[in-house]
Amino acid sequence: MSNLNGKTLAAGVVALGLVILANVTLFKIDQRQQALVVRFGDPVRTVLTPGLHFKNPFETVLKFDRRNIELNANEEEVTAADQERLVVDAFVRYRITDPRQFYRTLSTVDVAKQRLETIVNAALREEIGRSNSEDVIAGKRAQVMAAIRAKVANQVAASDLGVQIIDVRIKRADLPPANAQAVFERMQTARKQEAAQLRAMGEQKRREIVATAYEEAEKIRGDADAQRAQLFASSFGRDPNFAAFYRSMSAYEAALGKGDTTLVLSPDSAFFKYFEKGPAG
Repeated sequence: MSNLNGKTLAAGVVALGLVILANVTLFKIDQRQQALVVRFGDPVRTVLTPGLHFKNPFETVLKFDRRNIELNANEEEVTAADQERLVVDAFVRYRITDPRQFYRTLSTVDVAKQRLETIVNAALREEIGRSNSEDVIAGKRAQVMAAIRAKVANQVAASDLGVQIIDVRIKRADLPPANAQAVFERMQTARKQEAAQLRAMGEQKRREIVATAYEEAEKIRGDADAQRAQLFASSFGRDPNFAAFYRSMSAYEAALGKGDTTLVLSPDSAFFKYFEKGPAG
């Protein structure tokens, strides 16, 4: 019986030893991770393939996220080119592309956060310092963010930190409450002046169009009157009776066309001869 207990104890000790050995020589990474094997503080190799891997018992495994990492930068108060102060809140997305270099230059994600925040804040101050507050708040915000993103990406690449900048964006760029109202009123005044200028330009254009149209209309009317006079002159020359008849009809229209016209004439007046006779008379 004691022999059996001894064998059981030995098997248990062996199993425990195997578990301990596996624990110090095996490690696992999944698809979202990448690993750096470190021996006595020095990086030995990078492991990018998901699955189960072996290591020396004297080696340590550091795991890093291989996905995009989001970093929310601290809120900063920045002075724009027009001397307006802005409260700016930005975020960064980056990816660890070289775990070995990342470990050598930054060691941990917390240190990376501090280093990247410093770079982002410097880029924010430089680019916003070149732009008016109105452009940062609304007008040219996309261009300002693109310039900041390019500057941060270039600075990180030049520093060789083992990370790649994916995106840098301004989440919020507001005026401090103390001077927000004054700036908004100034922006509103500028917009009103711009609207008034556009209306004045539109009114001037309208007058030019109307004047041109009137000039063209008068020219067309003059040409038509000339053609009309030419046709009448030609017709009058061919038939004097028609000419006399037409002149009389025009006189009737001019004299009797208005309802409030009163004429006192003798019935046998020459003015009424075409009421009694036709054109041939």
